[in-house]
Amino acid sequence: MSMKVIDYIIRAGRAEDVTAVDVLLSRAFPQLLKADYPPSVMVTAVPLMSRAQPALVQCGTYYVAETSEGFIVGAGGWTLRDPGTGQADGRTGNIRHFATDPAVVRQGVGRRLMRRCVADAMDAGMEALRCLSTRTAVPFYRAQGFDVTGDVMIELKAGVSFSAVGMVRSLSGKN
Repeated sequence: MSMKVIDYIIRAGRAEDVTAVDVLLSRAFPQLLKADYPPSVMVTAVPLMSRAQPALVQCGTYYVAETSEGFIVGAGGWTLRDPGTGQADGRTGNIRHFATDPAVVRQGVGRRLMRRCVADAMDAGMEALRCLSTRTAVPFYRAQGFDVTGDVMIELKAGVSFSAVGMVRSLSGKN
């Protein structure tokens, strides 16, 4: 894919998008995270994170950015339930599995996906959104109105952890 400006739509993910989201994540995360994580994390943790979650992709609040040629160039969404605990407090949503194709970063794909998530979370009565950001994505989330709450270690499986940054955004009067 070239670096030209792309035309795309934002739509809810569907079951048939799981493979394309999987390809996007496995292309994006290794390329975009390598400057901020040591090789050991790139080899052990990133492959585990770079897998699409079928239930998430088709949950109704997970979105894809699809080009007119049918390529998925971005994905991300939100859920009521916290991905780590499975708990929901009814007022705070959780941003989930955001990624943009490395060939189209900084072209507004992630920003448009986030606007959709924020609008939908507000419509659902959420008062805030939280996320577990990679170190690489902290500037993106800050630009979207999120504030850092602290460093978090995520255990992906026994013996494999990933260093993330907890962030939160109030939805009071913001869009």
